Amino acid sequence: MTYMTTIDATERLQRYASLQAALDLIDQGFTLMDEQLRLVAWNAAFGRLLDFPPAMLHAGAPFASFIRYNAERGDYGPGDVEAQVAERVAQARRFEAHAFERTRPDGQVLQVSGRPVPGVGFITLYSDVTAQRQAERQIREHAAELERRVAERTSELRLSEAQMRLITDSLPALIAYFDARKAYRYINRGYVEWFGLDPQRLDAISARQYLGDAVYDSIRPNVARAFDGEPVSFEYEARCVDGRVRTARTTLIPEKAADGTVVGCFELTFDVSELRRAQERLAHTEKMEALGQLTSGIAHDFNNMLTVIVGNLGAMRERGIGGAAAAEFLEPTLAAAGRGTGLIRSLLGFARRQPLQAQATDVAALADAVARLLRSALPRELAIAIEADGAPDAWVDSHRLQDALVNLVLNARDARATRVRLCAAAATLDAARAAELQAAPGRYVRVDLHDDGHGMDAATRAHVFEPFFTTKRPGAGTGLGLAMVYGFVRQSGGGIDLASRPGLGTTVSLWLPLAGQPAAPARAAEAAPGRIAAQALALLVEDDAEVRQVVCRALVDLGYAVLQAESGAEALEILGHAQGIALVLSDVVMPGEVDGRAVARQARAAGVPRVALMSGYAPAAATAEDAGWPLLPKPFTQRELARFLQELPGV
Repeated sequence: MTYMTTIDATERLQRYASLQAALDLIDQGFTLMDEQLRLVAWNAAFGRLLDFPPAMLHAGAPFASFIRYNAERGDYGPGDVEAQVAERVAQARRFEAHAFERTRPDGQVLQVSGRPVPGVGFITLYSDVTAQRQAERQIREHAAELERRVAERTSELRLSEAQMRLITDSLPALIAYFDARKAYRYINRGYVEWFGLDPQRLDAISARQYLGDAVYDSIRPNVARAFDGEPVSFEYEARCVDGRVRTARTTLIPEKAADGTVVGCFELTFDVSELRRAQERLAHTEKMEALGQLTSGIAHDFNNMLTVIVGNLGAMRERGIGGAAAAEFLEPTLAAAGRGTGLIRSLLGFARRQPLQAQATDVAALADAVARLLRSALPRELAIAIEADGAPDAWVDSHRLQDALVNLVLNARDARATRVRLCAAAATLDAARAAELQAAPGRYVRVDLHDDGHGMDAATRAHVFEPFFTTKRPGAGTGLGLAMVYGFVRQSGGGIDLASRPGLGTTVSLWLPLAGQPAAPARAAEAAPGRIAAQALALLVEDDAEVRQVVCRALVDLGYAVLQAESGAEALEILGHAQGIALVLSDVVMPGEVDGRAVARQARAAGVPRVALMSGYAPAAATAEDAGWPLLPKPFTQRELARFLQELPGV
């Protein structure tokens, strides 16, 4: 019974952790207060949107503490703080459903909605609608400007139609007027450019004809509202004569007669396609960043586990524990751990946490090498063509680029392609295209891989770079291939783009930075494990006890006498009292205010000759000041630790 209870508790904890992780990916803020107005649950967006210090966010935090914090920083305007707190707490105690908007002193507009949860308390959602309100205000301003111009036109009867047309044709908008019979009486030049309509033949213009039946039927309710006397704004997709599909934002302003009846409508239409694309790019960037943070955290924990597994099993193998019988089990287990390490590195590649060794890379030669490498693994009917003569060198990690090209070619194979064409050449990103790719404008090496496979639909393209997303059958792929390519290119300072349509194949374009530095020096040959220190004193700093035990044993085997610290604070205390420490090896990410980089800086200040860090991933928070510390990636074997320490520079 106790065992089953433990399992149930573990499952509940796992469900809670999964739910919290999902809530933290939502852009809306979320809180759940109990019947005593104490905080029960929340997500990361709540603290971020309302700028609450992390220390305030804990289970049981009173509702009044958040109100008081807002009042003290002036969110509710001038007045007595305690009176403001009392008023809002009293309102909250009624547990009544509510929905309102609040504009903060910095101009942020928050939409707040809440409703009671019987028997539990009260749930509240917070949404940042600042951009939406700004857009609405801009539209209202445009509409007001149009109304002003219409009023001027009505009051200044002497203004000729030619003069008015000159004004309206100069505006970057579509302006029109149609009467109560929905017959056009005026259109400006924008209608000529968008739909090819003739302003001299207004009687021949049909909105249903130039918009199409589907679009026309979708906007008819808005036109009806306008003829009921209500100004309306709405959006729709319009196909233009040049083949482009634009996102149009139209405002209809009714013109009323003296008796109040609507005799026609003025129409103002703007192209908001770029605004919508910018919003979509921002949303995509935020989603990919959130996935990257989640992925890197998972990879960090798994690397700690693999460090324990690889370290202990490697030590058993090196010492010959169990003899030949044990080796039969050790070797496949270590091989599986190695595959796990490769999987984690792919995750870190997507999250842009995998250390890169950039150097001048001959893209043409690398493409030829990939083609030769894969020839035997590809179907006989799949042809690969390389067009890369004259391509300049790229400044990238050549091994990661090779992995990326291999992934792309194998994806083309799985898409049933019969021809793959890999092209590389110098190219320039202008400011507009660079903004779309989230890269810096300038010169690049562009690598395009075209295939004639079955292609992708819009739903697949929207998720293709996300980790673990795959259209392959179960067991046929991890879904990390394109995620790794995306992370590698972005971490290298480049851009990536994908164009695909069902039945028309796929083109993946990589924009890689040009080589402008000398190649990185070759790594030293791998050192055999053995004693590399004669009882030199080492300080090992690691918060995970099992990892600390494995690394400590490896250091002892290499000849070190080891002091251990389970936190950054404890390490600083040891550095302040111990003498003769020759090596400090510290994990980067640790709980508490003192992380591994702070320990490294203090060790260097204390005169420790050799200082290094180890980590399951390269932290995104590293600054230029910290970037020079030698980093040993987890997991590692005793052999790899020995080689790392032999190459470690001293002061």
